Amino acid sequence: MPKITFLPINKTIEAPAGETILEIAIQNDIPLMHACGGFCACTTCHVKVKVGKQNLSEMEEDEKERLETTAEDVTENSRLGCQTKVLKEDVTVEIMHLDV
Repeated sequence: MPKITFLPINKTIEAPAGETILEIAIQNDIPLMHACGGFCACTTCHVKVKVGKQNLSEMEEDEKERLETTAEDVTENSRLGCQTKVLKEDVTVEIMHLDV
């Protein structure tokens, strides 16, 4: 089973393949914001992929458009946790908006 590490809190969790980063965060009490409830309607679940970008689902047009039009500090490694599925290998992401 793949693992996902969440920075800056430095917590690593087993991540069932096929679940989104947001689903994994919610199930494990990781403080990843999700103001829209995970429907790709905001960017509060914005993460930056530090390791394992190839181990994530492909970005779809809705996610790309949302990031380009409303997220801050977007890079080529930016993803929305609600849209990004963990596939088969380990991943490390940096949470951009901690829900504390």
